[in-house]
Amino acid sequence: MPLITGLHHVNLIVPPNTLAQANAFYGKTLGLTPRPVPELQKGRLAWFDIGTSGQQVHIAFGRPEVDFTDEARQASRHPCFKVGSLEELGELQRRVWEHFTGKGEEWDGGRPLGCDEPGKEDSGAKGVEYPTRFFARDYAGNRLEFTL
Repeated sequence: MPLITGLHHVNLIVPPNTLAQANAFYGKTLGLTPRPVPELQKGRLAWFDIGTSGQQVHIAFGRPEVDFTDEARQASRHPCFKVGSLEELGELQRRVWEHFTGKGEEWDGGRPLGCDEPGKEDSGAKGVEYPTRFFARDYAGNRLEFTL
């Protein structure tokens, strides 16, 4: 029997004092559900549920002089989020693309720094073993992958 049975959460870092942007991007654009954080960490963390999976995304403050340099924002490390269907993947990509380009509905900040354009080739490695997917960078430069 495996000792590890899944992922509880992924922790992503953002610049200090940008939790409103985190809520705009992760809550509104991606549709994750905000959840309460421990009382002593309010104002320093944001937590989001990934559907009803029991898995979460945690947002914490990073160190600006290290974590958000131009070089750090080009890092390839990333979480990959599973989406339920090809149609939902396309809808999510359109939502992130519209937030990135500033089109569509009114956005409350948290504008992504990049997103693969819908209908175009994704920015990931190429090969038949890779599934249908797209990549984006959140407002802090965190690379995110979305796939089936």
